[in-house]
Amino acid sequence: MPISNTDCIVTIENLSFARNRHIIFDDISFTIPRGKITAVMGPSGTGKTTLLNLIGAQLTPQKGRILVNGQNLAKLSKKELYIARRQMGLLFQSGALFTGLNAFENVAFPLREHTKLPESMIQDIVLMKLEAVGLRGAKDLMPSELSGGMARRVALARAIALDPELMMYDEPLTGLDPIAKGVILQLIQKLNQALGITSIMVSHDIPECFSIADKIVILADGKIVGEGTPEEIKQSQDPSVKQFILGLPDGKIPFQYPAENFSEELL
Repeated sequence: MPISNTDCIVTIENLSFARNRHIIFDDISFTIPRGKITAVMGPSGTGKTTLLNLIGAQLTPQKGRILVNGQNLAKLSKKELYIARRQMGLLFQSGALFTGLNAFENVAFPLREHTKLPESMIQDIVLMKLEAVGLRGAKDLMPSELSGGMARRVALARAIALDPELMMYDEPLTGLDPIAKGVILQLIQKLNQALGITSIMVSHDIPECFSIADKIVILADGKIVGEGTPEEIKQSQDPSVKQFILGLPDGKIPFQYPAENFSEELL
């Protein structure tokens, strides 16, 4: 069923999801604008990576629905879902490169898996993608020979190999030094503009996300506590939003995971 707002590539409607009776999302709704960078933020354990898995239909909503380009992926057949996922790219937090393949072969993998292009064309595409992330000269290096930032960039080249319409980044800046962070941020922004894609970036890095995101969504306690432009989020008076962006240890967002009374459990 097509969505009415063509400016949104992802529409999340009344989404609820729980694991082992722990509520991760409690009836949340928001949209991802087409052609923009949306940062999904919040404390650890609020379900940011789970949200990416729900959008990609690795998980199924227990209530509500998620539309990607007007399609409810949870309702598609395996064949239809396989086709739909070709329009999505995912940069894993760890990079998740195949350790037995060099940089070139890692980037070539989705092209060989999803297309019937001749090897000569695959070679040209791989070299172009590696050039886009500044690593064409590292095409023969194995993952063990790459630095953390270089491995993340090769993984990014692999994620964009099929020219996805929607790119999802799961903590793309984790564990990187300031220079590598700057390189990855610049690449995300440039690729978004040059390829006209839509990006969803899950991250804890507040200054970095605020510098490139068009929209910020902040999750906490199963709800959306903040949504808007970076400037609107900075001006928010919501206690949970202020606690998160200022890094305050005390506030509405608890540090402790829900548990039984401590003294009673000891006894």
